[in-house]
Amino acid sequence: MQEIDYRLAFEHAPVGMVVSRNRTIVACNERVCEIFGATPSALVGHSFSILYPSVAEFERIGKRMEPFLNASGRYADNRMMKRLGGLHGARAGETFWCHVTGHAMNRAAPHEAGIWTFDDLGSRRAVKAELTPREREVAAQVMRGLTSKEIGKALGISHRTVELHRARLMRKYAAATTAELVQKLIAG
Repeated sequence: MQEIDYRLAFEHAPVGMVVSRNRTIVACNERVCEIFGATPSALVGHSFSILYPSVAEFERIGKRMEPFLNASGRYADNRMMKRLGGLHGARAGETFWCHVTGHAMNRAAPHEAGIWTFDDLGSRRAVKAELTPREREVAAQVMRGLTSKEIGKALGISHRTVELHRARLMRKYAAATTAELVQKLIAG
């Protein structure tokens, strides 16, 4: 029986994969480069912050995922990410919905070393509506199927505030129902 070449499997996986240390990319595969429209050299050695709409969102999401990584070593969510552009038809700065899954190698220090996967939910479509960082957070939770009370608890805000952001999202995406909003968020 022939041995499996794990490096080759990593490089050609159908999902974007990254190995990280202290939230810095130390290795990435071809699919991540396609998703973010970048060369390996534009990613390796750089902070994940370059892939977020803002540094504030990078920091906020990093803090939000820590308790989950501490508890189980795993974290997953849908979030807005930013393409670097230049390759694979990606436009620099274009935002899109991405499913991100991670595994911390050391739960006591969750950002020390990890393995992350990225799946483009936007099918190469840019986000059409301009969203605030809080609207992006609420939208990501709506896509998970959470209620306003559950979203409020997850984000540390009142359910009434969530309802205001949800109403703005419905208006911005011209959606009549939550199901229609989710469909439009995924389609970009």
